[in-house]
Amino acid sequence: MRILALFLVLTFAFPLLADPPMTTLRVEVKTYSDKPIDRASVIVRFIQGFSPIKMKKVRTTWEMRTAQDGVAKMPSLPQGKIQIQVIAKGYQTFGQTYEINEAERTIEVKLNAPQPQVSAHQ
Repeated sequence: MRILALFLVLTFAFPLLADPPMTTLRVEVKTYSDKPIDRASVIVRFIQGFSPIKMKKVRTTWEMRTAQDGVAKMPSLPQGKIQIQVIAKGYQTFGQTYEINEAERTIEVKLNAPQPQVSAHQ
């Protein structure tokens, strides 16, 4: 009976202690005319996916800037649901949620130039 109890504890406890699957993320930031945007802030937040017990030693927020080619390469991050926010001077802010389940992923973000403000008092 003790051996069976020990087996059950070990079978269910070790998966909880294992590191979550990780992915390498690359974010390409461009204009709608496919020109790269350099020095854009790319903020990635891990939202949902794996047990908080597993996430204790894993970072959940990353902030990088794009290089001259408009690419920000993130270090390994856990697979699951993430939110990407891109902020660049002279462009509208971008934000969207993605489900990441691959070992490597490239996400292309296209930014708009700011639109004129609309007012009913004009």
